[in-house]
Amino acid sequence: MKELNFARHRRLRTSESMRALVRETHLHKEDLIYPIFIIDGENIKNEIPSMPGIYQLSMDKLGEEMDEVAALGIKSVILFGVPFEHDKDPQGSGAFHHNGLVQEGTRFVKKNYPDILVIADTCLCEYTDHGHCGLVEGEKILNDESLDLLVRTAISQAEAGADIIAPSNMMDGFVTAIRTGLDEAGYQDIPIMSYSVKYASAFYGPFRDAANGAPQFGDRKTYQMDPANRLEAFREAESDVEEGADFLIVKPALSYLDVIRDVKNSFTLPIVAYNVSGEYSMVKAAAQNGWIDEKAIVLETLTSMKRAGADLIITYFSKDVARWIN
Repeated sequence: MKELNFARHRRLRTSESMRALVRETHLHKEDLIYPIFIIDGENIKNEIPSMPGIYQLSMDKLGEEMDEVAALGIKSVILFGVPFEHDKDPQGSGAFHHNGLVQEGTRFVKKNYPDILVIADTCLCEYTDHGHCGLVEGEKILNDESLDLLVRTAISQAEAGADIIAPSNMMDGFVTAIRTGLDEAGYQDIPIMSYSVKYASAFYGPFRDAANGAPQFGDRKTYQMDPANRLEAFREAESDVEEGADFLIVKPALSYLDVIRDVKNSFTLPIVAYNVSGEYSMVKAAAQNGWIDEKAIVLETLTSMKRAGADLIITYFSKDVARWIN
């Protein structure tokens, strides 16, 4: 047989040890940010029907969850508040109340688990009676008038001890407003993890069940991005960088891996992929039906986010992944 000259790529795949030696992308526990939903009331641990394994927790149940998070070696959590319906108002005043859910949850975590980073979700939608992320006039979401409330929310969260402020509202100018407000209040060292590239996605449905935050009219397409747009992501991220963001979030993750790579290639800040509720729930549902290998699918998808350029991943799979890594 005539000698053939071709590359022997399989030489680097001959064993698990060889594959591990040349593996390019790695998933670490330190990459994971675990979302936690804090609900008003006492002795409450409500499993979210559309998100198996994820719970709404009252403050007195938060310790149990944090014990597990700490034991697994997860270093960061992001807190969301779920107030009673009767406590909601047009301004979302619960978001910036001194004793709000995120504020109290932050104090608890920082007192009892000081080495775990607390990221505070900075938005109004869970606290407004209309479910939108800003003030409304008729059915118009007001941009500039909403910024002051977002600043008040961020400052109250920083006062409570939040390590990172994560504004998710997608109002124009929200980063510069919050950065200025934090600096003037003496919180120059608190970084902003901006939801810079946040699409108006169909993958958010289960989250709205978890946070009881669905809009009561219309949708969020006037302030969240059109899923068809790629170049718009550059404009959004660039303005946030110029306004003082310290991290850039791309949300959702799986359908927007190209955008994650674009943002990573264009900016030097840490990039955060948000592996959102719909992505989580689809995998859980398929796994419960025996259609897929959940562990293999989750590790593959999260690794794809790292490979695309994400430095960190907000994911509801954090505890599962930490167990598998351990």
